[in-house]
Amino acid sequence: MHATSSFGSLLILLVLISLAYADPSDAMHKSDSGRRPRLAFITTCKDAVFFEPVQKGMNDAAEKMGVDCTWLGTEGVDVKAQAQMVRRAVADGYDGIALNLIDPVAFDDVVAEAIRKGVPVVGFNVDDHATPNARLSCVNQRLHEAGQALGKHVAPHVAEGSHVLLTMHDEGVSALEDRRRGIQEALQGKNVRWTVLVTGNDAAKGADVVAKTLRENPDVRIVLGTGQADTEAAGRAIEAHFADKGYWAAGFDLSPTTLRLIQAGAIRATVDQQPYVQGFYPVIQLTLFLRYGIMPSDMDAGAIFVTKDNVEKVMELTKQKYR
Repeated sequence: MHATSSFGSLLILLVLISLAYADPSDAMHKSDSGRRPRLAFITTCKDAVFFEPVQKGMNDAAEKMGVDCTWLGTEGVDVKAQAQMVRRAVADGYDGIALNLIDPVAFDDVVAEAIRKGVPVVGFNVDDHATPNARLSCVNQRLHEAGQALGKHVAPHVAEGSHVLLTMHDEGVSALEDRRRGIQEALQGKNVRWTVLVTGNDAAKGADVVAKTLRENPDVRIVLGTGQADTEAAGRAIEAHFADKGYWAAGFDLSPTTLRLIQAGAIRATVDQQPYVQGFYPVIQLTLFLRYGIMPSDMDAGAIFVTKDNVEKVMELTKQKYR
């Protein structure tokens, strides 16, 4: 068993090395024809509010670089369908692909296939960091570290032995699991008792789910979110049903409603992962690779706190889809 496992590991390593050092001309030839390169962004929950700044970043970079970009993806979390979209994009003649790598194994094969066929693939928003993957780079927040940062930020306001509601808007998204793990690690010393809740990706409906759970757990006063929809849902629930009763929330990502709820005090802080750059830099990296063979490189999109102190400025930028 040990010898077979070692051989398998060596084989995977050799495949990845061969892909990493593939001749850039395999992809560059597509830009030699004089036509504009075509890039596909393939994501999950493609119509989520969170992705509006990503799309603006993608479109702004496409205009600057003289390329054409198409926004594609699944309606909800469906990794099999999303993986099939990668194969379809290759078959449809796209020159490069930016892929939201929400699962650590589901995209390994399709990414390797695309690159073997001369179509470079970079990641955005979520990286595949747990298993080998042939993607050339990823532009994303360091998710586990961001979860730790949120946990440390709220720690002074979390009493010893508190019962905390921890929310996720979907199951099966590695980004949310990484943030959850970071939050819980940062608050280990507080002996927190956790209740984990999946709210759904509709913040208005999720608010009802959060409110119901808070009523069922009257000792909970704190809600910590891991994503945009569930963080907003927590703030909506607190404002509508538990205002001025000592309840508060904190979490991740921006929306106009989340920012308003920060102003109102229902949400104390949210962590901005700067989605605009997650759309902008993959276009730059893919175009430079296709035209000049310049290898893409990983980029940290950041973990920036938005609180009452800076929310007004961020609100203006959110209206313009930069934040």
